[in-house]
Parts: sequence; structure tokens; C-alpha cells
Amino acid sequence: MSDEAKELKSVSRRNFLELVGKGSFTAAMVAGAAGVLSSSEAVAQTAAEERKREKEAAHVMTVATAYVLGASRSYPILQLDLKENIQNSTNGKIYVKLAPGGQLGAGGALAQKVQNGTIQAAQHSLSNFAPFASAVDLINMPYFCGSNQRFTNLVTSNAWKSEVHPKVEASGFKALFYIVIDPRVVAIRKGGPGPVMTPKDLDGVKFRVPGSKMLQQYYRMVGANPTPVAWGETPSAIKQGDADALDPSVGALYVFGFKDILSHVTFTQAVPDSQVYSCNLEWFKSLPSDVQDGIEFASEVTAQQNLAKVPSARSYAMAELVKSGVEFHSLTQDQLAEWKAAGGYQRSEWDQFKVELAGSMDAFNRLEEAAGTMSRYYVHDA
Repeated sequence: MSDEAKELKSVSRRNFLELVGKGSFTAAMVAGAAGVLSSSEAVAQTAAEERKREKEAAHVMTVATAYVLGASRSYPILQLDLKENIQNSTNGKIYVKLAPGGQLGAGGALAQKVQNGTIQAAQHSLSNFAPFASAVDLINMPYFCGSNQRFTNLVTSNAWKSEVHPKVEASGFKALFYIVIDPRVVAIRKGGPGPVMTPKDLDGVKFRVPGSKMLQQYYRMVGANPTPVAWGETPSAIKQGDADALDPSVGALYVFGFKDILSHVTFTQAVPDSQVYSCNLEWFKSLPSDVQDGIEFASEVTAQQNLAKVPSARSYAMAELVKSGVEFHSLTQDQLAEWKAAGGYQRSEWDQFKVELAGSMDAFNRLEEAAGTMSRYYVHDA
């Protein structure tokens, strides 16, 4: 590193720490994301703007996530966009204070903090939402809404809003919008079996699964040996061969540092690796109606920005994984049909889940129709 680069890094670090030391963590994050930390003048201007916005706002909205701000390059959760959109769409009546990078926890811990009102809003996976509103776990039913388009069709439909949102709200949440990342994949460790193209290729493979009963059942149905491993222990389990495969999206594999320990990735499109921004319902309802409308409009705008960002984020994550020697594989229609036949939601093994989560088979059928009906939102599929 040149002396000039070292100096710029030193100045950036000093400016960041100075902002944090003054209690301006969000300003430090905004300045860092804008790439102006090396300019003391620009940092001062950013800090002044953030202080002014917060002082003039009638309400402060803390939005917590598990991801650093730069993660949107490969994992499009768009924290800064959501902050800006809410502030602008409410005419400055809300100031959004970001808490990224797991500062306040991650996953289920963030959902719980939203539910009890410790924070106003957070990002978390739908799987981590399910313990608080079990109906959303329907998205983990294989091939029900695994593709990006079917997922988007489903969660923006009137059927989802009428069947699922009342259950979500009964648990104290308001779903602001759903985040498309990409479907889960089949990722094989270096030194493991070859590429997985059909269910036969998974015979006996030790497949890392989360706590979801549906995902465990699915991987048994397609021939794997489901191996529950806590997320924090998964990298070491894959490295050591305690598990041969795992199934996050490509973006998640990159963000969480798996690129150097994988050999093959196959797009099977079975289950979405999706997220949601949830809000505390009581807090939301306490706001004036115009502010509520502003938050809902901002959520709609950010959701559309997310859909547009998906292919670019995927391309970046794939390019970085390819640099580490990972090979990617897409299925033919015949191969995809084999996966659906072996573990798809049309099989009778899933009937119990359909009734339990949707409330009735009729309700599930309405949701199934919604997933297959093109919405007004288009999203790219891998």
C-alpha cells in the first residue's frame, strides 16, 4: 500500500471514529457508504445534515439489520435506500437511525425486539419470522414459490395480504415489504462430491439444514442426509467435512465468506432465500395517518428498487465466487422436473403443512393460485 493510500485510510478511520465518538453512528455509516470519509469537509457536512434531519423530525425510527451497509452490492437489502425513502416520503417527519451489521442482534432476536417495541423496525429472514407468525413458513414448501417471480407474485397478492397479514398483525407486526434475494442453491464443499444435477446426485450427502422442519423433510425426500447445524458453526462444519453441502442463496454464500471452501453451486430453485422488513404495529398505528402513508409509500419504492437490483447483485456474487474456483450449474427443464417430482409441494407428504400453516386447504389453494398468477412486478430469475 502506498504512503498516500495509508494516509487516506488513516484519515478515513479517524473521521469515522470521531463521528462515532460524538454519537453520530448513523452519520458515520452514511459518510462511509458515500465514500467521503477521507474528506473532513464532506464528513462534517454529512454529520451536519444528519443532525439537522434528526432535530427537525417528529419521530425517530430505529431500523436494525444483520448486514453491513456495503452488503447490498451482493445481497440487496438496501438499508440506505430505505432510510432515505422513508425520510423523504414523510417530508422529514421521520428520521431513520440505522443499526446495521448485527449491532442489535440478528434473525429471530431482531424480530423479537420489533415485537416487544424495543426497536421500531428490522430486517430478518421469513424463516426467523415464522415462530412469530407461522403462516409465512409456507414459503419454505419446495417449489411452491421457489423462483423469484413466484415468490414476488405470492407476497404482493391480495390473497397473501388477506390470508397471512392478519396473522402477522395479530402477533404485533406490520410487514413493510418483502426482500427478494434469490432462491436457495445446492452448494458443495471443496473435496466433496461432484456437481449435483439430479436428486440421485444427493444420495447420502450430508446436507447442512437450519431448524426448519420443512427443509429437513425436503432434503430427505430428494435423497440427502439432513444434518442440522447452527448457522454460526456452518463454515467450520463445511471445512471439516462434517457437512458436504448447504443451501443459502449465492449472495449469502458470498457475504458470509464461503467462497474459498466451495466447489460447485447448482440453481435448483426450490425455496426462496428471502427477507422481510417488519415494523412494530403498535408504534406504526400511533403515527399520524400522513406519516403512515409516507412509510408505506417508501416501502413500496424500496421494494421496487430491490427487484431491480437482484440480477446485478447476483452477478457480482457469482463473479467473486468464480474467482475462487466455484463452478455454477443450471438445470434443464427435464432435470428440474425430477426435483419437483421427488420433493415438490404437490406431493401428499406436504398436505399436513398446507392445512397447518394456511389454515385450510381452500386457503392454501388461493395462495397457490396467487403464486402462479403474474403480478404487476417483474423480477429476474437465475
